[in-house]
Amino acid sequence: MPGNYDRKDHLYRKAKQEGYRSRAAYKLIELDHRYKLIRQRMSVVDLGCYPGGWLQVVLERIGQQGLLVGVDLNYVEPVSVKGKEAAIIKGDIFSEETRAEILSRAGGKVSLVLSDLSPQLSGVRFRDAVKSAELVECALDLSREILENGGSLVAKIFPGPECDSLVEKFRASFRVFSRASLKSSRKSSTELYFVAREFRGC
Repeated sequence: MPGNYDRKDHLYRKAKQEGYRSRAAYKLIELDHRYKLIRQRMSVVDLGCYPGGWLQVVLERIGQQGLLVGVDLNYVEPVSVKGKEAAIIKGDIFSEETRAEILSRAGGKVSLVLSDLSPQLSGVRFRDAVKSAELVECALDLSREILENGGSLVAKIFPGPECDSLVEKFRASFRVFSRASLKSSRKSSTELYFVAREFRGC
C-alpha cells in the first residue's frame, strides 16, 4: 500500500551513515551471512548493479585478489573499496554484445553471479511477475555460460505463476536450491531471492 511505503526507512538511513549507495546493500549482507556466498579472491558478476551498493559489499569481501564485474542499463559511478575497483559495463544483458563483454571482462569462468535485476514496475502484480521471471531466466542462461563448476547464482524474483517452472530449471543446473525471504526487504515488497549453489556445469 502506498501509505505504508517509507522510502527513507531505517536501512535507508543506515546506508547513508555507513557509506553504502543504497539500502539494498543490507540484502546482500543478509544473504551472505545466511549462505556464505562471497569469499576472498573470488570472481563475481553483479547483474543490475545500479547504484552500486552490492558492488561495495562484494569488494569488501573479495579482497585485492578478487575480480568483480558489474552490469547495468544505467550509468554507474565508479566503485572502489581500499583501492580495489569494480569493472562496470553499461549494457543490456539480453544483448549478445553485452554478454560477450561480460565474458571478456571476467577473463574466464566466475564463482558467483548475483542478480538484483528488476523490471520497470507497473504496479500490476501479474505483469511485473512475468517481466521479473524473464530477467531471472536471462540471468540463469548467462550463468550457465560463465559459472565454473560448483559456482553459485543468486537472483531476485517477484513471485508469479512462472516461479515453479523456473525452480525446475534451477534445480536442473544446481545441486542445492533455496528460496529466501529477507528481513532487509521492504515490508511492502513481495520479492524473493533464488539461491542456487553447486553448479553442475554445462
